[in-house]
Amino acid sequence: MPEKKRSSAGRVPLILCLCQAIRALEVPLDHGEKAKLLEDLVQPPTITQQSPKDYIIDPRENIVIQCEARGKPLPSFSWTRNGTHFDIDKDPLITMRPGSGTLTINIMTEGKAETYEGVYQCTARNERGAAVSNNIVVRPSRSPLWTKEKLEPITLQNGQSLVLPCRPPVGLPPPIIFWMDNSFQRLPQNERVSQGLNGDLYFSNVLPEDTREDYICYARFNHTQTIQQKQPISVRVISVDELNDTIAANLSDTEFYGAKSSRERPPTFLTPEGNASNKEELRGNVLSLECIAEGLPTPVIYWIKEDGTLPINRTFYRNFQKTLQIILVSEADSGNYQCIAKNALGAIHHTISVTVKAAPYWIIEPENLVLSPGENGRLICRANGNPKPRISWLSNGVPIEIAPDDPSRKIDGDTIIFSNVQERSSAVYQCNASNEYGYLLANAFVNVLAEPPRILTTANKVYQVIANRPAWLDCAFFGSPLPTIEWFKGAKGSALHEDIYVLHQNGTLEIPVAQKDNTGAYTCVARNKLGMAKNEVHLEIKDPTRIIKQPEYAVVQRGSTVSFECKVKHDHSLILTVLWLKGDCELPNDGRFTIDKDHLVVADVSDDDGGTYTCVANTTLDTASASAVLSVVDVPNPPFDLELTDQLDKSVQLSWTPGDDNNSPITKFIIEYEDAMHEAGLWRQQAEVPGTQTTAQLKLSPYVNYSFRVMAENSLGRSVPSEPSEQYLTKAAEPDKNPMTVEGLGSEPDNLVITWKPLNGFESNGPGLQYKVSWRQKDGDDEWTSVVVANVSKYIVSGTPTFVPYLIKVQALNEVGFAPEPAVVMGHSGEDLPMVAPGNVHVSVVNSTLAEVHWDPVPLKSIRGHLQGYRIYYWKAQGSSKRNRRHIEKKILTFQGSKAHGMLPGLEPFSNYTLNVRVVNGKGEGPASPDSSFHTPEGVPSAPSSLKIVNPTLDSLTLEWDPPSHPNGILTEYTLKYQPINSTHELGPLVDLKIPANKTRWTLKNLNFSTRYKFYFFAQTSAGSGSHITEEAVTSVDEAMASRQVDIATQGWFIGLMCAVALLILILLIVCFIRRNKGGKYPVKEKEDAHADPEIQPMKEDDGTFGEYSDAEDHKPLKKGSRTPSDRTVKKEDSDDSLVDYGEGVNGQFNEDGSFIGQYSGKKEKEPAEGNESSEAPSPVNAMNSFV
Repeated sequence: MPEKKRSSAGRVPLILCLCQAIRALEVPLDHGEKAKLLEDLVQPPTITQQSPKDYIIDPRENIVIQCEARGKPLPSFSWTRNGTHFDIDKDPLITMRPGSGTLTINIMTEGKAETYEGVYQCTARNERGAAVSNNIVVRPSRSPLWTKEKLEPITLQNGQSLVLPCRPPVGLPPPIIFWMDNSFQRLPQNERVSQGLNGDLYFSNVLPEDTREDYICYARFNHTQTIQQKQPISVRVISVDELNDTIAANLSDTEFYGAKSSRERPPTFLTPEGNASNKEELRGNVLSLECIAEGLPTPVIYWIKEDGTLPINRTFYRNFQKTLQIILVSEADSGNYQCIAKNALGAIHHTISVTVKAAPYWIIEPENLVLSPGENGRLICRANGNPKPRISWLSNGVPIEIAPDDPSRKIDGDTIIFSNVQERSSAVYQCNASNEYGYLLANAFVNVLAEPPRILTTANKVYQVIANRPAWLDCAFFGSPLPTIEWFKGAKGSALHEDIYVLHQNGTLEIPVAQKDNTGAYTCVARNKLGMAKNEVHLEIKDPTRIIKQPEYAVVQRGSTVSFECKVKHDHSLILTVLWLKGDCELPNDGRFTIDKDHLVVADVSDDDGGTYTCVANTTLDTASASAVLSVVDVPNPPFDLELTDQLDKSVQLSWTPGDDNNSPITKFIIEYEDAMHEAGLWRQQAEVPGTQTTAQLKLSPYVNYSFRVMAENSLGRSVPSEPSEQYLTKAAEPDKNPMTVEGLGSEPDNLVITWKPLNGFESNGPGLQYKVSWRQKDGDDEWTSVVVANVSKYIVSGTPTFVPYLIKVQALNEVGFAPEPAVVMGHSGEDLPMVAPGNVHVSVVNSTLAEVHWDPVPLKSIRGHLQGYRIYYWKAQGSSKRNRRHIEKKILTFQGSKAHGMLPGLEPFSNYTLNVRVVNGKGEGPASPDSSFHTPEGVPSAPSSLKIVNPTLDSLTLEWDPPSHPNGILTEYTLKYQPINSTHELGPLVDLKIPANKTRWTLKNLNFSTRYKFYFFAQTSAGSGSHITEEAVTSVDEAMASRQVDIATQGWFIGLMCAVALLILILLIVCFIRRNKGGKYPVKEKEDAHADPEIQPMKEDDGTFGEYSDAEDHKPLKKGSRTPSDRTVKKEDSDDSLVDYGEGVNGQFNEDGSFIGQYSGKKEKEPAEGNESSEAPSPVNAMNSFV
């Protein structure tokens, strides 16, 4: 972007004053209107085109050394070769192009390229000076052949490292190296095998698949388009065993490659060697660092920069991380780079010290100067490099030290200062910046001219600009001295003062944001001391083109009509054209597309109409566009042209042509069939195939009249079915399968019922479907008995012995033949009730609630059916008076399988029980074994049935109680424990008292008067104490004190005091009530919460007392006759013999191996008994629950 100069905010006209010391003006010599206006101006030569400094030529073609220059008058050309004048006229093979300095050396007819090797330099000269080209070093390219060498085959052990050297011949330029085999196929490379920068092929470790005889290194020389190849290298990788055999056989005359073991080993570097190395690279080149390591397993290479980070956008990893490349390298990239090779056994690193040198590069390149007589100027030639380049000057190709003297010129290092120049000061100066890595040569002329201003822009040019966009008004000019530029607006020539204008150094006036009021005439004035020139241009500001109503995205069904609207607003002085595009192309020439004013209408939309539609509004100055997408969606069209081919007995190939997918790819095809013979009108799915497939090989069943149809499916849904294919009737065949679910069970003791699941019509494979039913006894030598039945599902064999195993098979057949031989299944004839009862029944009592029963299993033959298990009936024996009043309730436990023992849980302690055992089969129970009786030992009793306190006196309380409802044995005594409770609800010492078992009443004497006591009452048998019942009571108040209280109560002062106390208590109660509702606590409540009920707390082991008293359950001071309910369940700590523990329960079932799987049975057996008293035995279910 050229430098800009904005006008000041004051009333100063917008003027551009250009100083020659900052910018020089070059005479335009190209063709065009501006060049024609300056045809009479002279200019020193300028080199415009030249061959590269290092010019490598193809020795098979003519040599062309370019040198083009311009100037006025046209320059003449001369050449030097190797520093001396090169007379081209003396060599008939050399010609110079007319009007040019380009040389052509004809070596294709005769001569050799090597003859013309050398350093060439071109000089272009006219009356204003001489420009010179770079030194052009001409060298022919070389592609020498590989030297002949004998390469010995390489044999090495599996896992060793290997380097195959390439060592290509030295060419010009260097060749490109690659490895291939005899078939010209590139050898695969990876982390293990790769080519180094020097062209060698490195193996971190070898594998057996590396064995081959054609490892060939190729060198491609691009200049000559030739490829040279090295002799093939043979590599053989052998295992350890093969290696030992080979060494033993060739110990005297064979050497093997490498000495490292094939075992796993840490990495070592193949290249570079050692721990550190140095690398030097030139600025601007590509820095390539390489590390290749060997090891087993294959090492992985990592790169870091020790004193910095790697540049993100300029760093690349090549050759499987083994090569680090940094492009456009600069001095900042100098430093230490570290490569790290790592595998599972270790890691090593190598440090590469990188130094970036620099050939000379420009800081300020000298530019041409156009000065007028008497002016001052300067040429600056500033370059940098590493090392610092040396600057030298030449004038017209001659070192300035020996060039003709010019009094207006002064040399100051990298600057030439000109003062008070005259026309004779015109010359071409060359600046040479060089160091050991190269040089720069620049030509810059000083052209001394005296020319009045000339404006090169066409007069009265009209500029049209869209509002709010930048406007540029040109004012190309020339003059010497360099003119100043001034812009005015309007017919009266009013100068431009506003800040909104920007004047560029080339004279262009810029209005960054053009508005309507910027419309008008503008005048450009160019002045220097030799004269003035001006030019008028015109600016017109136009309204922008805008699309005020854009087309919108549309989704339509095929066959419908869609409309896109595009309403445009534009400047009416401009011609508007509106164009509709579909994609990037114009609309198709189709009558379905109509453009009506602001609308594009597409009728009868088809799938091909889908896509992006763009409305483009164009004027000569601007354009506007808006797009919308039309999506045409539909389910696929049905497939067609169904064809059956390859028709075989059990298969056919179906092919079809897909219908249109309606712009949604078909994902799959669904094939259905109809069996017109067995299920006419019913279509069933046969197969599914991917949407890319249009044929299917279908498996068929015999004796089916097939028709097929196909449906296509895409993301929108399924097409309608295709037209049915032609019918194809397959031949009848024997059934290929037999009925399933064959069973043999007897419904009566003397029959066998054989059942099966019949085949359907599709599976019959032919007409006349029947079944051959066969059976025989499993353990006998009888022949098979068979019968052929119609298409039914059951056959009954009568007159069979009871519960005998039978072998059964059911075979399908039709008019063609039989199905394959069916599988044989085993069944049994009908069962009958068992004949024998279990013997040797005896009972072992485990504890007061659990007994174990043993019996001898009955013989299997007497069971006459499938053994289900053994069933125990047991009941509690009753006294003669009770039997008269109630039937005996029997309980049942069933043990599955052949188990010969079982546990009876939930028994009542201290009770007489009777039981018998029966065997069970599928038909029912067998006879019962003789009854066996047993007695359960005593258990702990339940709590006393009731406890109440009667006749309280001043120092005594009388207790009355009822014995436990379940004594579970003979009561030996009662235990009474009691303790006082003070006014703060604290418990006093606990008193323990034993009471004979025959008592139901007891009086406690010598108690404290007016004191509350808490009582704990237990019953006891020889098995221990049962659960307790609790009660509380209070002794009476002393009579003397009561009389005194009565006397006091008659006093007036006492009555007043009591009223005051009552009022205070009422207030306290109200406060407590309020606090309690808000969640607060009062001291009494806190104390009550601090004590637990002794019924819940265990007794302390040290003193046998309970915990502190708590009235959490009884909030009143005394609750007459209250008691805790009796606990009538058997305590878990007394007996853990639950159904869960023993695997038995109600309706308990046992597997054939005797394991329990069931529970108690609810079945009861009633027997007459004397009396109407009911048994109080606890329910076994409750007993069982108490164990859980």
